Amino acid sequence: MADPDTSPIDLISRLRARQEGMSRQENRVAAYVLDNLDRAVHQNLGEIAAGADVSVATVNRFCQTLGCSGFKEFRIRLAMNVSASMHYLGNPATVPTRPDDLIGQIVDGMTAALEQTRSTLDPAALERAAEALAGAEQIVFLGVGGGSAVLARDAANRFFRLGKASEAHADGYLARMLAATLEPGHALVALSQSGRPAELTDAVQIARQYGAETIAVTRPATPLAELCDIAITLDPPEAADLFKPTASRVAFMAVIDMLAAATAARTPDVSREKLRRIRTALAPLNPTDKPHPIGD
Repeated sequence: MADPDTSPIDLISRLRARQEGMSRQENRVAAYVLDNLDRAVHQNLGEIAAGADVSVATVNRFCQTLGCSGFKEFRIRLAMNVSASMHYLGNPATVPTRPDDLIGQIVDGMTAALEQTRSTLDPAALERAAEALAGAEQIVFLGVGGGSAVLARDAANRFFRLGKASEAHADGYLARMLAATLEPGHALVALSQSGRPAELTDAVQIARQYGAETIAVTRPATPLAELCDIAITLDPPEAADLFKPTASRVAFMAVIDMLAAATAARTPDVSREKLRRIRTALAPLNPTDKPHPIGD
């Protein structure tokens, strides 16, 4: 049996889907648990049996019907599901429908995240990271999951324009392989909003043993922050509204821009020439003498 602490089973969905196929008594248990999720996670076998007005043996059969080895595993899985799901099981969040209200809500959230980042970011860590990136012959950006993977690609996109050999990856196996090819004079930048993915911490450990500089952009006091040579930590606030886009990605993008700008300032001649070449290559596609982003 897989470890119940890590195997991804949505027990709440199973409770909902299997009510029709359960015995009448087991169905009573399912109905009781679904109606009392916040209470059931703290109840013992006898208390759930009493609440559902069934026997203890029925509750045990019910747990096995759901695919659990017994009541102990059922309660562990239920607690995990409830912890992750309660925010989504209540009434829908109130989302503004007027355009001006929506604009205000989103912009205010982003502004708060940026202001908090500005007030808490460690300038010394940012400077150390910029020095390492400015001197690096190769930079590998890593991020797993939806948000951090996109951030890694954005970072590589910013740095190759400055004349830095940079690439971004989200695959854990490839991250290990790349980390094993790094050496002194190379840099690995791991981006993570949780600071916990094993794919990143494993790659960092591999890169460090071969002498590469490792940099984390993540939340403070996380395994990733503690493992890297340099940790740029930020902890932007998140809104309770589950339909509101996460504002932390804006803060992380701001840190990437800070690192890129600081790196360019340390290699001005190379960065200026690479940007000039890129602008020249794109001029026939977008002929203008006004300032505008490089690319489209």
